[in-house]
Amino acid sequence: MNNNHFVFRHIGPRKADMDVMLKKIGVSSLDELIDKTIPADIRLKNEPDVPEGISEQEYYSKIKKIASENKLFTSLIGMGYYGTVLPAVIQRNILENPAWYTSYTPYQAEISQGRLEALLNFQTVVLELTGMEIANASLLDEGTAAAEAMIMLYNSRPKEQACNGVNTFFVDKNIFPQTLSVVKTRATALGIDVIIGNVMDLDPAQVFGILIQYPAGDGKVTDYRSIVEKAHAVNVPVAVAADIMSLVMLVPPGQWGADIVIGSSQRFGVPVNYGGPHAAYFATKEAYKRYMPGRIIGVTVDVDKKPALRMALQTREQHIKRERATSNICTAQALLATMAGMYAVYHGREGLYTIASSIHSKAAALRDALTTLGCKELNGEFFDTLHVQLPSGVTTDTIRKIALEREFNFRYFEDGTLGISMDETVSEKQVQTVADIFASALSKSPVTVILKGKALADSFLRSDSYMNLTLFSRYSSETEMMRYIKHLETKDYSLVHGMIPLGSCTMKLNAAIEMLPLSWPELGNMHPFVPVDQAKGYHTIFSELGDFLKKITGFAGVSFQPNSGAAGEYSGLLVIKQYHESRNQKHRDIVLIPSSAHGTNPASAAMAGFKVVVVNCDDRGNIDVADLRAKAEQHKDNLAAFMVTYPSTHGVFESAIREMASLIHEFGGQVYMDGANMNAQVGLTNPVAIGADVCHLNLHKTFAIPHGGGGPGEGPIAVAPHLVEFLPGHPVVHLDGTDGITVASAPWGSAGILVISHAYCTLLGREGLTMSTKIAILNANYLAACLKDFYKVLYTGANGFVGHEMILDCRGFKPLSDVTETDIAKRLMDYGFHAPTLSFPVHGTLMVEPTESESLYELDRFANALVSIFNEIQWIIQSGNKADNMLKNAPHTQLRVIADTWEHSYTRKQAAFPDAWSERNKFWPSVSRVDDAFGDRNLVCSCQPIDAYR
Repeated sequence: MNNNHFVFRHIGPRKADMDVMLKKIGVSSLDELIDKTIPADIRLKNEPDVPEGISEQEYYSKIKKIASENKLFTSLIGMGYYGTVLPAVIQRNILENPAWYTSYTPYQAEISQGRLEALLNFQTVVLELTGMEIANASLLDEGTAAAEAMIMLYNSRPKEQACNGVNTFFVDKNIFPQTLSVVKTRATALGIDVIIGNVMDLDPAQVFGILIQYPAGDGKVTDYRSIVEKAHAVNVPVAVAADIMSLVMLVPPGQWGADIVIGSSQRFGVPVNYGGPHAAYFATKEAYKRYMPGRIIGVTVDVDKKPALRMALQTREQHIKRERATSNICTAQALLATMAGMYAVYHGREGLYTIASSIHSKAAALRDALTTLGCKELNGEFFDTLHVQLPSGVTTDTIRKIALEREFNFRYFEDGTLGISMDETVSEKQVQTVADIFASALSKSPVTVILKGKALADSFLRSDSYMNLTLFSRYSSETEMMRYIKHLETKDYSLVHGMIPLGSCTMKLNAAIEMLPLSWPELGNMHPFVPVDQAKGYHTIFSELGDFLKKITGFAGVSFQPNSGAAGEYSGLLVIKQYHESRNQKHRDIVLIPSSAHGTNPASAAMAGFKVVVVNCDDRGNIDVADLRAKAEQHKDNLAAFMVTYPSTHGVFESAIREMASLIHEFGGQVYMDGANMNAQVGLTNPVAIGADVCHLNLHKTFAIPHGGGGPGEGPIAVAPHLVEFLPGHPVVHLDGTDGITVASAPWGSAGILVISHAYCTLLGREGLTMSTKIAILNANYLAACLKDFYKVLYTGANGFVGHEMILDCRGFKPLSDVTETDIAKRLMDYGFHAPTLSFPVHGTLMVEPTESESLYELDRFANALVSIFNEIQWIIQSGNKADNMLKNAPHTQLRVIADTWEHSYTRKQAAFPDAWSERNKFWPSVSRVDDAFGDRNLVCSCQPIDAYR
């Protein structure tokens, strides 16, 4: 392994370490281990035909050149994407800080209090600005949030509506086209009818819900009170897609009766990123809290009755409800929500009002100038967007030509009118340039732009008091903001502290070289709807990364539009659905899913309009092939697909996988491979080799995009040749060879983070990608060998080896010691570790995945910690003290350990410093064990900062 090659930096074990590990496992070589782990009939004869890896210095030069191919024009297109200023203190301390971007979703609350508080701040901002009662901690994008609002209203219909078959959702025609397209895709799959029209002409009695945009899609500000009152009179709720910056000035929807308010928080300091990632927000009334999608941060207490935060009503409920889940949302946009929340905290109410009023003033000044030039502004009342009608004899082609010469982009409507949106980055000089463009096109003398005050009628302006919490005034200086961010950071566990051994989550190195381009304006400041020739750099990234993914999977086509793993599942199933419909087999509506599958699988299938039939697994964790055959044959006339994770969620390369795939094809179905465990396949086998037709790829797992505390994620799909024509399309930007469905607001999903995976593949290259997979399997099997005498490894392959992860059975401890897998997980925090995946996919277990990036030193530290905990359990059994022991009281906070009194049956040192490493590198949980039951009984999501509860 060349120590100048990136793979040497990415992979944890050194060559000498590997020899030690192989000996412990009981094999003579790495190749022997792989041969005994992966079935021979699915092994690739050659590594993927991709280029060799390059050095970090070479990649830096390469990506700089690619990024320079993007042309950064001044884009005043709007449509939900706006220029914004990311405060340097947030860029430096959050976006570019691995302590923030490498953390995991805060399921382990005790070591996630910083992230949880940052997300609570985001919820606070959303509620203050929307005027609603409860908000979640973000969704994937505005289009997804609108679709989730529709489904929530559909699921919560009054009994009389459901009984009477009221199945129609109304969308006002003046809405962003990408939002409408995502809503229509979701509705079609579920058999919901969507009517589009002028909401002011609607008879609401015939629909179960209404969606309107505020300000409207063309920028017009309308008083919707009358239609909301009319809808409420017949028990029909109203959802509003609102521009969050406009709500700083405009009367919030919550004050005029909205039942749900959704939107994007992008313009709160998050770069446009050619369409994403951005955190959507979702706020509603308390009455709907049990139907809400996504994650809600709530307040509870720990066992010492001190205030603490946790995820409440979390939509990890797919694991319980599966196909009956209200949503398949798994990844949120936590890092982006954190940034948007901090933007509001930093600016406060006065700062936000200054920004919003400046945006509005520039729009008003431009309106006056264009009117003087003979144009007509059609909106009348507006916040930031003008809808301009040109004088007769002048076309948008003339405007467009001159605008492009001056490096400006506007929105051009099909009816010959234009849209121009202001944002906080637009200077007075640029407003003048826009006026000059129109003067030139109209052959008129230039008109001087004069900034004025508001141009909105008073009835549209909010007069209430909002954002009065100390939170929004305390941190307005950079010094205070820097310290606040650092204060929260110290309460969070991330990869900067140690291994995060979460099974199925692949928490590997997110290398600095992969992350560097994320801060570059050449990539961040690109609007997704600019002419494609202005985004050549981005399309080079799409093309090169797409080629990598096609060669790695063996498939023919890739779509980057799905912006999470769950969205990828949903998209792949819709592709299969369209394929069957194109063959006049619309009746194929059965999806077979193993009982071991991740909960998003059945949830996604239900969202795509399929019926789920569960296939049993045997006592070795493998799919029961006989049961699969019986159910495939039983449903052969209606079989649509088989969803399979490979290697399985049990961490096993099932030897019968090709037989299972052939069986499904025999009965006319398609094979969908969940790519969650692709980190055990790359370079060694692939979805085509196992017989799949489509798969999604978790770029935030296998391909090194960091988890960001619960997002961003990215879940592109790859498909076989016969499915390419059914890949997602987009209503604004034409995508070659695609048709039918739109699954995200932006054409290429979270395009801004694709550069990370582009870097990962380019740096590692052919040999590095394959070596990473081999070492992931090596590390997992080494841990299994170290732990097998203390914890039963629940499932192994035919030759007794695990894949890239393993399930440790903890169920035998409870009868003797009352210790559960949760107690072990909490005790690991005292040793300086994040817990493995808890009680999934088997209750009473821990699922461990070390990844290839962890060193032998860290693997040994983790194994030793688990062995030490095993010995602590033996102490409990021998002492008989099942109530007061190191595990039941874990984790131990600093305050608990230094308390004046200590009445436990073990020492303070045993509590807080159980091994030598913790003495040198102690990570202190900031709260004791969180009382989930208290939080469930007393659901408090009033979203004030944690200080308010102390």
